[in-house]
Amino acid sequence: MQILLFGKHGQLGWELQRTLAPLGHVVALDIPEIDFSRPENVQETVLRIKPQIIINTSAYTAVDRAEDEPQIAMAVNGYAPGLLASLAADLGVALIHYSTDFVFDGGKGSPYRESDTPNPLNVYGRSKLAGEKAIQEVDRAYLILRTSWVYSMRGDSFVNKVLRWSRQQTKMRLVTDQVSNPTWARMLAEVTAQMIAKADRDVSSWLHERRGLYHLAGSDFTSRLEWGKAILRYDPHKEEQVAHEILPAQTSDFETTAQRPLFSALNCELFSDTFSLRMPPWKEMLQLAMSVK
Repeated sequence: MQILLFGKHGQLGWELQRTLAPLGHVVALDIPEIDFSRPENVQETVLRIKPQIIINTSAYTAVDRAEDEPQIAMAVNGYAPGLLASLAADLGVALIHYSTDFVFDGGKGSPYRESDTPNPLNVYGRSKLAGEKAIQEVDRAYLILRTSWVYSMRGDSFVNKVLRWSRQQTKMRLVTDQVSNPTWARMLAEVTAQMIAKADRDVSSWLHERRGLYHLAGSDFTSRLEWGKAILRYDPHKEEQVAHEILPAQTSDFETTAQRPLFSALNCELFSDTFSLRMPPWKEMLQLAMSVK
């Protein structure tokens, strides 16, 4: 099976290169090979490779900067996914695309289901929602997987930020009013690969029967503060920590350009019921992630 993966340098894309390898030949691309702000570049690439499945992890994820660059955010997050869906339909192949909990406003107070009405608070969320709608309009063999609070042990993830802060500051302040599902990128990639493996050879027909929008994130939810405490608890090098206090804070205590949803936890029962797969609890994933660093 020929698999075309977009976004190989991102947290999830980097992990997917490994987990997808047993399923077929993976062509993994990112900037500068592919530029999602140039539609002709995307179209030429897809038509040249002619994959059996397209997996898109590429996204404009700079939430605050998007407020000043809405056109670029919309091109990458909104228009490009729709173009990929159209190209996949023309080739008769499947598309898997990842979206975000930021399509919600955080006001529900309980985990969001796929049937809940989105109401994004910022440009990033609106651009990701536009991408979802563009794919759904094509309505072929597609899966949109909404996830939340994705992290890895590479790059500038929240986990690595907390570890870095703990070595630089004697006191840390983390918000208590932002709540969602921490999701380890490696486990998200593993579950994606396991799902595709269930399709055997005819992945397009198999996904077409199950096409739609699903939530896929770590089981259970928590606040940034409790997540941060767990990161420090599972830190394999606690002796390097100089932070002696973790203080609760509110989102309003920190000035940001973009407004963020507060309670954006996702209910993932539909994915579990459909594919007989589920993500582990976030604490178990975090402990495993930090043990294999």
